[in-house]
Amino acid sequence: MAAPLLLQSLLANLRQYPQKIRQQSIARTLWQLAGTLASLVLLYQAWLFLWVCWYSLFNPSSSAMMNQQKAILAKKNPPVAIRYEWVNYDQISNNLKKAVIASEDANFVSHGGIEWDAIEQAWRYNTAQSEKGRTKIRGGSTISQQLAKNLFLSNDRSYIRKGQELIITFMLETVMSKERILELYLNLAEWGTGIFGAQAASQHYYKANAGKLSQKQAAQLAVLLPNPRVYGANIGSRYVQSRTRTIQARMKSAQIPETP
Repeated sequence: MAAPLLLQSLLANLRQYPQKIRQQSIARTLWQLAGTLASLVLLYQAWLFLWVCWYSLFNPSSSAMMNQQKAILAKKNPPVAIRYEWVNYDQISNNLKKAVIASEDANFVSHGGIEWDAIEQAWRYNTAQSEKGRTKIRGGSTISQQLAKNLFLSNDRSYIRKGQELIITFMLETVMSKERILELYLNLAEWGTGIFGAQAASQHYYKANAGKLSQKQAAQLAVLLPNPRVYGANIGSRYVQSRTRTIQARMKSAQIPETP
């Protein structure tokens, strides 16, 4: 989608502000500048919303997170290729759907996209960790929030990025069904270095299709999601195996969105 003519006009106005400052009062110039910046922000949100509407109907060929990793891996010697293959919702094992929900977002089917209590708890935990000089942090993001980040944003941590993530999450939940959100998430999530999507992950770790995963295999893949490059390289570790058993137990009560 090319930038609209309105955006070009707004940017042209921004370049004229130094001259305007000399010709009019500072207060008036600041007011006009604030209006122009607000228009740019609103235009950007509208652009994102159009993409959300598009992805509600059409499958993405890549994502912001995938493109970011592709650029990084291309610089390695030798370069590492991205592995990604789209599969439809009904071609993904229910075991994997349940495992991911049990691990990442137990209330996925019922919440509106954001769980404020989880965000507050994660913020308090991370603040305490920082005060102790520890780097281990905890996320409070739902599956919808993680999809917003994977599809449009990056792993960078800032309040601005987090705010944008919340706005996109609201868009996703407004436009898409829970089934579509989960379908996109499972196809775009990173499961290891250069490995994106449930099909690529199933083939890489188990030489099987995403629709054939057992409960244990699905739970094991769900363990990788918080730190796929580290856990994926140590999938046989004691932690991964222990966490796999925990998720398997939780899968019994996990609710998944069903095809209408």
